[in-house]
Amino acid sequence: MRVNRIQAEENRQAVIDAASRLFRERGFDGVGLAELMAAAGLTHGAFYKQFKSKDDLIAQACDRALETGINGWRRAASEAGESAYAALVRRYLTPGHRARVGAGCIIASLGPDASRHGPDLPRHFEAGVKTFVDILAGALRKAKPDATPDDALAAFATMVGALVLARTVEDEAYARRILEAAVDRLLPSTGA
Repeated sequence: MRVNRIQAEENRQAVIDAASRLFRERGFDGVGLAELMAAAGLTHGAFYKQFKSKDDLIAQACDRALETGINGWRRAASEAGESAYAALVRRYLTPGHRARVGAGCIIASLGPDASRHGPDLPRHFEAGVKTFVDILAGALRKAKPDATPDDALAAFATMVGALVLARTVEDEAYARRILEAAVDRLLPSTGA
């Protein structure tokens, strides 16, 4: 049965969404094409009609995850107004974010994999990191007008690092302690 262009594009988007989630949950090598297609409700044979290669899908899935995360941060910062920095820190460093790997920050879940996945993917991640840091810098300046861009960069590095560490431990109480320690260190200096 032939698929019309609208349905083909909907199918393509479903594959990108499924891949974005599954790659964050299991890594690039932890999920095969047949499983990716099945997660989108499609057959394996449809893959090459929509993507040049698995690497093509990886780049598109990462771009989707970065875009989703960036848009979420922009929305959260806008809604929080003057309290945007504290809101972003508290939103990121939660047990819920720790648990939702497939829907969470792609930098924390796939950053190390991206750096080993060829020359192109790190550029996608670099652009994402810079955008997240810019959003955080704008929020931080509202809380602390003398904050520098490096203050925001250090805060983002602390946030990502804390989330990665919290995800590496099995002990739920210790994971919460890691997240709370990062929140406590990032927020007192702003008065937030």
